[in-house]
Amino acid sequence: MEKFNASIAYDRQLWEVDVQGSKAYSRGLQKAGLLTKAEMDKILQGLDKVAEEWAQGTFKLNPNDEDIHTANERRLKELIGETAGKLHTGRSRNDQVVTDLRLWMRQNCSMLSALLRELIRTMVDRAEAERDILFPGYTHLQRAQPIRWSHWILSHAVALTRDSERLLEVQKRINVLPLGSGAIAGNPLGVDRELLRTELKFGAITLNSMDATSERDFVAEFLFWASLCMTHLSRMAEDLILYGTKEFSFVQLSDAYSTGSSLMPQKKNPDSLELIRSKAGRVFGRCAGLLMTLKGLPSTYNKDLQEDKEAVFEVSDTMGAVLQVATGVISTLQIHRENMVQALSPDMLATDLAYYLVRKGMPFRQAHEASGKAVFMAETKGVALNQLSLQELQTISHLFSGDVSQVWDYGHSVEQYTALGGTARSSVDWQISQVRALLRAQQA
Repeated sequence: MEKFNASIAYDRQLWEVDVQGSKAYSRGLQKAGLLTKAEMDKILQGLDKVAEEWAQGTFKLNPNDEDIHTANERRLKELIGETAGKLHTGRSRNDQVVTDLRLWMRQNCSMLSALLRELIRTMVDRAEAERDILFPGYTHLQRAQPIRWSHWILSHAVALTRDSERLLEVQKRINVLPLGSGAIAGNPLGVDRELLRTELKFGAITLNSMDATSERDFVAEFLFWASLCMTHLSRMAEDLILYGTKEFSFVQLSDAYSTGSSLMPQKKNPDSLELIRSKAGRVFGRCAGLLMTLKGLPSTYNKDLQEDKEAVFEVSDTMGAVLQVATGVISTLQIHRENMVQALSPDMLATDLAYYLVRKGMPFRQAHEASGKAVFMAETKGVALNQLSLQELQTISHLFSGDVSQVWDYGHSVEQYTALGGTARSSVDWQISQVRALLRAQQA
């Protein structure tokens, strides 16, 4: 039962923030008159020694250390004697553990935010450098319309900017102080929670002591953020896996982010992308698992909440690794421009043919039908759409004239989408500027 109950194997990661929280609480006790200045100084010095041992790897765990809080307090008592027992005055492990977790997650979210912004920046830099390259855009995995390669990159970068914004919002809700809530009813000894908030640099104070020790909304939100971010990264990975196949041959992964086959020498496997795709399932599982844990709990703290930390630690580690690998993949990716251009085909300009008629005054529904007839005629004759003669097109509509030849230019096709958000050069430049501005604002 002791082994089953213990969490020290994983919550030892909280050693630094546990010391940080205890230091702040000792100052709160001193202000409330529950510690003398000498006692507070003694505790602070002892906590510095505890932190030094952890940092140097010399901290020795005891078999009776159930969790990081009991381990640190036990060691503090060994170092400074009975005065250490005063540190827990009015404090419960209920408010202590959630304070530690919030401190750890706040710090970790800042790290993940920086990694995510670096990935987005890498994608935008690539989009800017390669904005003149055209290739097919797909819907339903069918060739749809010509677009810029940079437009595809930005489609994924923009999704990730929402993840970046979302993480900052989650971080605000993480940054709320629960310390001083006690086990359930609050603190009866006059501890100044505003002092604790200032000491630990929290943005706000929890409103209700019962809620403060038991709510894990901030954990659920973080795990959902990770799940949604991994959804976006997995979809991008899937695109790149397809684009890297011989059937597409649009891109090629760097050797650093791919592996060979143990049996087939010609193979170059996109392991980095496949692992990104697979890690999404791991993250989703942690999110669903925590929600299942939370949904049936009665009020206030229950031991079930011990499950939150392993989920947070694992997902944080996964996200940190995935974001760094994704940045490496994007920054080293080789593209085969000639294959992208060769994959463009005149049938992808069927919509452009309809737009041509619209510009001549034909209602779009009629223009769509006329373009469909041209596609059918080309298929029947066994020729490409752009090989239909003007006379043949005029049998479909008298609005076709000599300038229809402009439709068959892929560069002209992408340049017509000048509305903000489109694939024209001016719009792509605008998207790049918007994402860069957002990154600057988030870093400020």
